[in-house]
Amino acid sequence: MNTSQHAHTNRAGFELRFQSLFHEGRGYVFPCDEAGHVDLDAMSDTLRVSYLFARTLIGRDFSVPAVRASALQ
Repeated sequence: MNTSQHAHTNRAGFELRFQSLFHEGRGYVFPCDEAGHVDLDAMSDTLRVSYLFARTLIGRDFSVPAVRASALQ
């Protein structure tokens, strides 16, 4: 999946990025606070499933997520 497919407006100005270990430029991006905490209750069902999927595959398909300033600021 392209990173941009899962980017959403982020009021806090930060995003949690799960980069693919095998395909440069691919991964998942989720809105978070500056500590990397995501608000699961505020996510749609689809986004929540994608977040849990990416988290499950850390080290197998995705790198350890990194907190970055949102590109959507």
